[in-house]
Amino acid sequence: MQRRGLLKSLGLITGGLVLPKEILAQETPKKKSIRIAHITDTHIQPHIGAAKGFEKCLHHIQNSEQKIDFVINGGDAIMGSHNASSNSIGKQWELYKSVIKSENRLPVYNCVGNHDIYRKKDDLQGFEDGKKEAMDHFEMNKTYYSFSAANWKVIVLDSVQGKLNLKGYQGKIDELQLDWLKNQLKETPKETHILIVSHIPILSACVFLDGKNFKNGEWRVPETWMHSDTEDLVELFANYPNIKLAISGHIHLTDRIEYNQITYCCNGAVSGNWWMGNYKQTKPGYAIIDLYEDGTFENKYLSYS
Repeated sequence: MQRRGLLKSLGLITGGLVLPKEILAQETPKKKSIRIAHITDTHIQPHIGAAKGFEKCLHHIQNSEQKIDFVINGGDAIMGSHNASSNSIGKQWELYKSVIKSENRLPVYNCVGNHDIYRKKDDLQGFEDGKKEAMDHFEMNKTYYSFSAANWKVIVLDSVQGKLNLKGYQGKIDELQLDWLKNQLKETPKETHILIVSHIPILSACVFLDGKNFKNGEWRVPETWMHSDTEDLVELFANYPNIKLAISGHIHLTDRIEYNQITYCCNGAVSGNWWMGNYKQTKPGYAIIDLYEDGTFENKYLSYS
């Protein structure tokens, strides 16, 4: 085939030079800023092989081919339970920290989950004390904070607030944290891209399928499964087009939805079905998140077993 005919067949000369998207993508590869491993819901406890499973996950993350820059722990590090003894909770924390210390060499940024908070039923002060105890184990100064990663800002939220209800908590951020978040967003330059981290999903699809939630002609999603202040946060986020991605755990299922040009990913659970295999169709795993300089990203869920 002559050169001109070849170019025509490739679509390079039809009223001018038009390169196929596949060729453009090969010629201008994206420049990666950072690579993150997002682990969540490890639910460490003795006797059921949780520590060994967590070790296997950490080894998988640190495979030399992965080239992870740091880990985000999305919360529920331990199994916890407000019915457990303080001695039992202490042993769970020691087991979790011993695995992290011996099997992990990467920086870890923590987010507090509801199972991390030891509390007594109908005791809001005890809830706050339990949250402070979790902060001590994670070596955190605050339950919500931000940090920079190349030309991205990562904002970690505290999405678990105490409430006198059946579960003893609700998914939302309090007023003080909301003011802090608004200032964080205002202070972030427009050219800096933003990743939001929460334990409880801000916006999710899989919450509708975590149980029989269609009753009496209505879908019901408890405030313990998804943020009760979702509408307020979504309206706030709409003012900041540099917010690109929001990640969560808590549900042990995976989903990915897009709303107002923001992607929300619920990234499964390291423990799967609380160390009893798959939870529904989701295998035990973690997510690898690639953040690129141009504000694009890839969020991929991997099974380590």
